[in-house]
Formats: sequence, C-alpha cells, structure tokens
Amino acid sequence: MTSTPAELLAARAKRVKDAYELRVPDLVPIAVNFGYMLARLGGITNQELERDTDKSQELLEKCALHFQPDVISGLGFLPQASIALGDRQTKWAGYGLDADGTFQFVEGEYMKAEEYDAFLDDPTDFTLRTFLPRAFSELEGLALLPRLPILLLGYSSLRGVRAFGAPSVVSAFSALTKASQEVEKLGAAAAKSKQRMEALGFPMSFGTSSLITAPFDFMSDTLRGMRGIMLDMFRCPDKLLAAMQKVIPLVVDFAVSAAQRTGLPYCSIPLHRGSDGFMSIKQFEKFYWPQLKELLLRLIEQDVTPTVFYEGVYDQRLNYLRELPKGKTIGRFDRSDLFKVKEVIGDTMCIQGGFPVSLLQAGTPEQIRELTKKMCEVVGKEGGFIMGPSTTISESDPELVKVWVDATREFGKYS
Repeated sequence: MTSTPAELLAARAKRVKDAYELRVPDLVPIAVNFGYMLARLGGITNQELERDTDKSQELLEKCALHFQPDVISGLGFLPQASIALGDRQTKWAGYGLDADGTFQFVEGEYMKAEEYDAFLDDPTDFTLRTFLPRAFSELEGLALLPRLPILLLGYSSLRGVRAFGAPSVVSAFSALTKASQEVEKLGAAAAKSKQRMEALGFPMSFGTSSLITAPFDFMSDTLRGMRGIMLDMFRCPDKLLAAMQKVIPLVVDFAVSAAQRTGLPYCSIPLHRGSDGFMSIKQFEKFYWPQLKELLLRLIEQDVTPTVFYEGVYDQRLNYLRELPKGKTIGRFDRSDLFKVKEVIGDTMCIQGGFPVSLLQAGTPEQIRELTKKMCEVVGKEGGFIMGPSTTISESDPELVKVWVDATREFGKYS
C-alpha cells in the first residue's frame, strides 16, 4: 500500500526525532546535503544555482523524489547579500570565481593584535567602526562615524548626527539596506521551499535557525586569522581568553533570538580549529573546550539544540564530549572513526554523518553496500544514529549515492 505525502512526512519526522532523542526509530534515518550536485544534475552552472531560487527548488524537489532521503538540503547561501556589501571574506561562483566555482571563505586578519583592548572595551563599537569597514568594501564609510554614545547621548551632542550625511556613510547604509532586502528574499524563498517540500512528504522543520561558531573560531575565522590566533596563544593568552568570554553571551543571544523568531529550535555550529592535530590536548583544554562547552550549555539552557559539526578528526577528544548532557546535542562527524565515536559517546548524543564522500565519488557499489551495512549494524545499534555523508556530496556520483541510500533502507531496519 502506497503511503500519502502526509503519512510519509509524519513517518520521516518521527524517525529523525527519535534519533535526535536517542530512541530507536523504525529505520535508520538518512540525511543528505546535495550542495552543488544539484547544478550538475540540472545542467546549469553553480552561479545559476546560487542565484535562481526557483530553479534550485525545482532541482531539490527532483532529487528528493528520486533519492527519497528523510532529510534533504541544498545550498541556502547568500551570495547576493555578500556581493551587495563587497564582502572580502567570501568568493562565490561569478564573484571572485568562474561560473562553476564553489563557495570559498577567504580568511584575513581584520583585527590586529594590538586591538584586543579596543575589542574588549566595546565589541559593538569595534565591529561597527573597525571590523565592518575592513571586511566589506561597501561599508568603509562606517569608519567615519564617531562612537555612538558620543553621537547620540545628550542634547549637546546631537550635532554629531551630521556624520550620517557623509557620502561614504550614506553609501554604506544603502548597501546594508540592499543586503537586508536580499536576505528577506532568501527568507521568503526558504518559507516557500519548506511548504513545498512538506507537501511532497519531506520534513523541513529540522533546519537550523542560525549558523554560529565556537568562541575560538569566532576570534580566529572572523577577526585574527589562523596565523594571528596561533601567535596570540603564546604572546597574549590572557587577552585571547578574555575576548572569547566576551564573545559567548553575544553568540548565545544571537542564536536564541533567531530560534525564537523562526520557531526552529536548532542552531548549527561548524568547528574549524579544535580537531586532532590542529592544537595539542593541553591547548584544547585551555583555549577551545571550556569556552565551547559553556556556549553549548548556555544554548541548551535556553532550549536551543546545537547541531555541532566536528570537522576533521576528533578521535582524541571524544571523552570531552561525554561531559555534555545526554540527548541535548547532535553531533555531525566528518573524518572521525565513527565506530569509536559510537563506542565512546553513543549514549550521549545523536551521531550523524561520517560516511566517506570519497566512496560516493570513486568507490564501487560493493564497497558502499558493505560499509553501509556495517555502519547500520554497529553505529545504528540501539538508535541515536542518522546516516549521512562526511560533508556535502557536490562532486559525488549520483548512481553511487542512490546505491548508498537504497542500502541504508535495506540494512537500516530495526526489528
């Protein structure tokens, strides 16, 4: 008997929810982020995929119906907003790259080592008048503004509003308005996509309301860059630690506000600098884990579930993850030994991902079926597991992806 879209929607949503909450579902759920594969399947450029939300939605629906995963996602990028602001931190297809280029983050040192005191004194002022003019070419005029308390507090200081009339400041606010309009368009497209996907039987309620970073990554990715922050751990560790503590409540407030505004109680946290081999255990214990743990606990206290992407390998750090409250976070894993992950933290958090994208690019159907069977039997034992790729499958072979999805359905049945 064929199930209706409404029945499929309910079954898939329950399947994923059971896994999130460490219960045993009827089947091992499977989540797939197709990324730029949608462009290849649709015969369009990556630039067209990034810009044309209608075409992107059409291709996402075709993939959903063909592959039949439980959770599906495409791009969700914001090139138009970045372009409107003259973003120096990103490159997109058609913006710093050719039409088939893939998104790139361009790291820079947007805060100098001697500017820690300015950041600690007033992060908002530093962001407005120093970081934004450096990171976005269209916002350079904001550097001309005086500090806002001087600008707006008190009758005698009202003459300071004259600064808003400077041509470069007017241009900066015009760029911000244009970028906000692009974000609004994407929000409307996302709401439409959710409605259409659910009508086809695919739940979209497990999307994240915000993308945030660990405190160390916030300071590294956004402000100091990798070179700068590695030096800071030795040259000014106390200021680095103080800055990360300053960041935590700001990031938590952003994520909680987004969850309340959208009704989506999940936030996404990709980890960039804490993996095995990137820093020593001693450094991890001082500069990375305590701040990340505090961030996660504060989010959990505010009823926001963190979906943490443990990029790279975390095999040497799994015992730290056992300190997190059970069933309150979701762990997406990249290249960690997933069988070890299950052994150490299988009773602590839902485990997602970990299937090597390399096999989906150049493996054999037999290799894929063999590993899928083992992962379903071992990592999927007693629930709390969502099958997924180690990262997006943009360059994967669609036929091998179908083998993998079908094998998950075959071997992922709970008795």
